[in-house]
Amino acid sequence: MPGLTTRFLIITVLFVTCLMVSNITAVKLIDINGYVLTGAIVIFPISYIIGDVLTEVYGFAKARLVVWVGFGANLFAVLTFALVGILPAAGFWEGQAAYDTILGATPRILAASFLAYLVGEFANSYILARLKVITAGRMLWLRTIGSTVVGQGLDSIVFVFVAFWGVLPTNVLLGTIALQALAKIAYEVLATPITYAVIGWLKRSEGIDHYDRKTRFNPFAITRLQD
Repeated sequence: MPGLTTRFLIITVLFVTCLMVSNITAVKLIDINGYVLTGAIVIFPISYIIGDVLTEVYGFAKARLVVWVGFGANLFAVLTFALVGILPAAGFWEGQAAYDTILGATPRILAASFLAYLVGEFANSYILARLKVITAGRMLWLRTIGSTVVGQGLDSIVFVFVAFWGVLPTNVLLGTIALQALAKIAYEVLATPITYAVIGWLKRSEGIDHYDRKTRFNPFAITRLQD
């Protein structure tokens, strides 16, 4: 398996960028025809599409590395926001409340976000990798959409329950989970032609089409770049 090519590094940067931008924009709640979603819906589903591309072309091991890189980058950003937030503000600066509202997420929300991210992304990559072997590389649409249904579903379930259990009524929790998951899955479906084009181009450019036939799917084996 080839090393970390320029294309792979660019894709990694795009993944991390989507993740970090999504976590910041998630603080805004938007209303679409009476349905409330977080601002992250604009960008976050792209991280799953990129995850599909990584797993399909480079394999689970390298996708696993990128997931952890994204986790580390986001953790660094959160710690930086917290540190800057507690530093004394200049006497003439009146933006502390706004800063805390946008960048000062509560520990519970952060825990929910981090846990949901890891569960969802690893489930997405695992399902896609396994389906690729089972289908012998056929029906790419089934792999990308099927893995997203599982990954985004788990992401929504974990985040909403950890963040809002005991705060929102059960019926509201379930409705929020369903709405978030359906919106993200619809995003994946609509982006399928683009996903096909990018994956096809990468496979031709990189000269690689990895199959995870003997892969050890341990999410914590981040030092292994290939299996």
